[in-house]
Amino acid sequence: MERLKQRIEIAKKALTALKEALDMEKTKIVQDATIQRFEFTMEAFWKMLKLYLKVHEGVELASPKSVMRAALKASILNDNETKQALNMVDDRNLTVHTYNEKLANQIYKNIPGYYELMTNLTNKI
Repeated sequence: MERLKQRIEIAKKALTALKEALDMEKTKIVQDATIQRFEFTMEAFWKMLKLYLKVHEGVELASPKSVMRAALKASILNDNETKQALNMVDDRNLTVHTYNEKLANQIYKNIPGYYELMTNLTNKI
């Protein structure tokens, strides 16, 4: 249980850093920084949720998408939240593997919704 508390705190700190970037006026550098903060926040978030599912549901999972689907089965996420969470995983994967300005602009626009989803679920846990 202590490890889960640590994961929750790490996720909260990452969310705070992401919010700080989201609150800044958009420039090219701020957009890039926001996307990078989104990447590490998403990493902290899914690992927190993975551990939560292991501790509270007895489910061991290895990938972000399997964690999001399991969260739906455990009624932690609803259908719409699960779709958004799966899109969030896809966006995170795209940002890690390539840089494309058009893609970066689209993902940047999606991040506020992802921030809200991750914040709400982290607070719920």
